[in-house]
Amino acid sequence: MIPDTMRAVEITAPGSADVLKVATRAVPVAGHGQILIRTAWAGVNRPDVLQRAGSYAPPAGASDLPGLECSGTVAAVGPGVTRWKQGDEVCALLPGGGYAEYVICPAEHALPIPAGLDLRQAAALPETAYTVWSNVVMRGGLKAGERFLVHGGSSGIGTMAIQIAHALGAKVWATAGSDEKCAACADLGAIPINYRETDFVEVLKKAGGANLILDMVGGDYIARNIRTLTEEGRLVMIAFLAGPKAEINFAQIMTRRLVVTGSTLRPQSDLAKAGIAQELMTHLWPLVEKGRVRPLIDSEFDLANAADAHRHMEGGDHIGKILLRVAP
Repeated sequence: MIPDTMRAVEITAPGSADVLKVATRAVPVAGHGQILIRTAWAGVNRPDVLQRAGSYAPPAGASDLPGLECSGTVAAVGPGVTRWKQGDEVCALLPGGGYAEYVICPAEHALPIPAGLDLRQAAALPETAYTVWSNVVMRGGLKAGERFLVHGGSSGIGTMAIQIAHALGAKVWATAGSDEKCAACADLGAIPINYRETDFVEVLKKAGGANLILDMVGGDYIARNIRTLTEEGRLVMIAFLAGPKAEINFAQIMTRRLVVTGSTLRPQSDLAKAGIAQELMTHLWPLVEKGRVRPLIDSEFDLANAADAHRHMEGGDHIGKILLRVAP
C-alpha cells in the first residue's frame, strides 16, 4: 500500500544547515515513463549543500526537495514503463527529491543493484558513477596507460574516480589535504599528493605530465592544471569550490594542443542521462560486481538528522560518501 503522505526534509529558506526541517508531503505520483521509488537510503552530495544555500536551483519540473540519488524498492510504475515492476530493487539518479520516503524519477535513470552490494552500498553509487564515468571516460577519453590526476581524491567523486581510472589501467595521482585522506587514496590505488605540503604541478611534471585531470576545485588550480598537462592533455572541470574565474595563458593550450572542457550533470536532458546509464550498465556495473570498483562510505545519518549530515560535509573531514537512512 502506498500512503497518501510521507516524511521529507525541506529547505525552509536559503541558509545554513539549520534550514533543513522534516515535513509532511504528499507522495508524488509516477507520470509517463517514470517510476515511484520507496526510498531506503539517500546520498548526500555537494549540490545539495549548494541548493540549500540558495546558489543551485533545481531544474524546471524537478522537486524542490534536495537529494540527487537514492536506493530503494519500486513502489509503482507510470504509463509506458516496461523495464521495471513493483518490488524491484534499484538505485537511481534523481532530478531532486531524494530526501523523502518516496521519490519519482525517469525509469531510464534507475539501475539494478549490482550483485554483491546491498541497498546501503548502492545508494552511494549513482551520482558519483554518472559524474565520473561521463566526465572521465566519455568526455575525457581516459585510456589504459595514461597518467590521470583527480583533485579532491578523498571525496565521493574522488574515491570513485580513482577506482575507475585504476580499473581501466591508468596510472593515478590524487590530491588530498591530510595524511589520513592521502592514505585512503593510496589504499584505492592512487599515488597521493598532500596539497598542503607538495606542489602537484611539480610531482606530475616529473612523471611526464598528466594526460587527463578531473578538477572540482577551480580558482587558481585552473592555470596550474594547464601547466600540469602533457601535450594533447585534457582538463575536465566539474565544480568550482574555489571559484570559476582564473587568468590563463591560452598560448599553452594552442602550442600543446590541450583540451579544456567540463560539464554539469543535473541540467542535462533525460535522454543524455539515459545514455550515461546505459554506459554504466555495459561497462561499469561489471567492474562493480567483480569488486574492482566499490563505493566508499564515510558515515550515515537518519533522515531527520539531514542537517547534521550537511554540517559533516561542510566540515570537510569525510572520506567517501555520506548517506541518509530513510527507511525505518
